[in-house]
This record gives sequence, C-alpha cells and structure tokens, in this order.
Amino acid sequence: MFNASLIVAASVLLATAATAATSPAPHSLLAALDAAPTAVQAEPSIPGDVAFSRLTIPDGDQPAIEAGVWYPAEPTAAPRPLIVISHGNGGDFRSHLGTVQALAEAGFVVAALTHTGDNWRDQSRATDIVDRARQLSVLTDHMLGQWEGRAGIDAERIGAFGFSAGGFTVLAAGGGDPDLTRLADHCRTNPGFYDCQLMSRHSAATRPVPQHVPRLPHDSRFKALVVAAPALGFTFTREGLAGVTQPVQLWQAGSDQILPSPFYAEPVRDALPRQPEYIRVEGAGHFDFMPPCSPELAANAPMICAPTPGFDRAAFHAVLNREVIRFFNDHL
Repeated sequence: MFNASLIVAASVLLATAATAATSPAPHSLLAALDAAPTAVQAEPSIPGDVAFSRLTIPDGDQPAIEAGVWYPAEPTAAPRPLIVISHGNGGDFRSHLGTVQALAEAGFVVAALTHTGDNWRDQSRATDIVDRARQLSVLTDHMLGQWEGRAGIDAERIGAFGFSAGGFTVLAAGGGDPDLTRLADHCRTNPGFYDCQLMSRHSAATRPVPQHVPRLPHDSRFKALVVAAPALGFTFTREGLAGVTQPVQLWQAGSDQILPSPFYAEPVRDALPRQPEYIRVEGAGHFDFMPPCSPELAANAPMICAPTPGFDRAAFHAVLNREVIRFFNDHL
C-alpha cells in the first residue's frame, strides 16, 4: 500500500504540538500521557440516557482497531443515523467525548475509532494518511455488518466528523484527492511552520515525491461531513475536492497557531464545489475543538488543555455541539 509518509513526512503531527517556532519536541505530549496512563485510559463516564460499548474490530492482517460506540439507551423502532469520528494525531476514540455524547443524546449512533499507529500510545504510522481513511471505512463496515446493534442503523444516513488530521481524513474519505506535491512549495515559503519543521527534522527518512500520487480511498456512504481545523488544507484544489459533493460544515479557529490562516481551512472552503457551512470561531485556538479537560488530564497534557486567553472553551462546546447536531439533522 502507498504510504503517504514518503511526502508528508511528519506534517500531520498537528494535534500534539504547541506553537510553531517554540514547540517542544513532537512526542513530548505522548510522553506525558504515557507517564500518567490513568488520566487517559479510564472508561468514559456515560449519561444515563446513553449506552456505550467498547469494541475491538478485526482489520485483516493489520492490528485490530480499537473503537467506542455511543447510542441512545431508549430503544426505537426506527433506524437511527450513524456518525463516525476521526480524531487528530495522538488522540484516541475518546478525544471528542463531549460532542460524541451530545450526538448520542440527540438520537444518533456514534462510532469513534482509535487510529492504528496514530494515537497517544503509538506513533509508528502517524504519517500514513492513506491508511487513516481506510480505517474509517473499516469502522463503518463493522458498524453496518458486524456490530450487535446494526439493525438499528439507517445505512442511508451516515455522517463523518473529523478534527485536524481527522479533518483531512474525513475530506479524503468523503471524496477528496489532495495534491501532496504542494508540500514542497509550501515549506519552502513557510519553513518556520510547525509542519515544515517536522518535515525538516525527518528529511533523512523522506524520499523524493513520486510523480503520480495514488488516490486516497473514498467512501460514498458518507452523506454529510463536519470538518474542524483540517490539516494539510492547502493540498486541496478545486479539482481535488470535485468529488466532495455532499454537505460540509467547516470550522476554523480564529486564533489557530498550529494551523494558521490562510493555509488550512480557507483553501478547503474556497475549493469545495458546494459552498460549505463555514464557521470561523474568533478567539479560538486549535485545541479548543477538543473538550474541556479533566483536572487529571490538564495536569499531564498542558499543551492541549491550557486555556486560550480570553476564550471560554466550555461555553464554545455548547455551541459547537448544538450546531453539529443541527447540521447532521438537516442533512441526514
């Protein structure tokens, strides 16, 4: 299988970084989490009206995929829509717990995976963006074909949510074909950007860009996409996003120092063939799309938990969750 690390190098390591020029080493967050596993390994607390199950999904000759499923505890005769979730680099299936639970409370079945080789325990495949999209489809296959509650899913109403590297994943899986050859010019112009610094540090392992980059795996079952702070947005052209014809809700953090304007969200906004529902959140930082941290996680992962000055993350998530639910209700 084509491994996008040939040309992406470490550029999708964007959800575990601090500011571009002064960031600590890219794995420092992972080390902090590994040192305090109880801060991230506890099972999520579940509201009384939401049921939860933790899954181990076979993936052929690849390692099994870890996932979590949230769904309304109250049974219903009508099948429910399904939302699949792709986290950012270094996360896991609980990375967007507040949004996941809000969707389940609103009547959706929600399945979130831990990307194999791109999570807080294992970064061995963090740049394999091709496999990220494939894994999202494996999760969807399992939910429709093997999950014990599959009879309660409406296979014609499937949406996808992704943040940062997960936003790129959702766009690619939803029909997008990035032009990864744009990375070279981008980093020549912006060598101080965090993604380009990562590529420079890993240059010894980076081979020349192939002349013909294979298309990423697409999944036509995804009928609506929510994309928050997408990584590598500048790699998408009008031609590359011509296949993303479903409704898209696109979120941008107005004070994003990890994926700064105008290189990431704006190119996606301008290249989509169908005008997206575009929401720029003034004052928000990159990690404000992740839910407010518990005291334990905040103590061990300050890079993702530190408050953005002047911004109320908890209040924002009430709005984020409401608007995501409305969007999926409108389009599924």
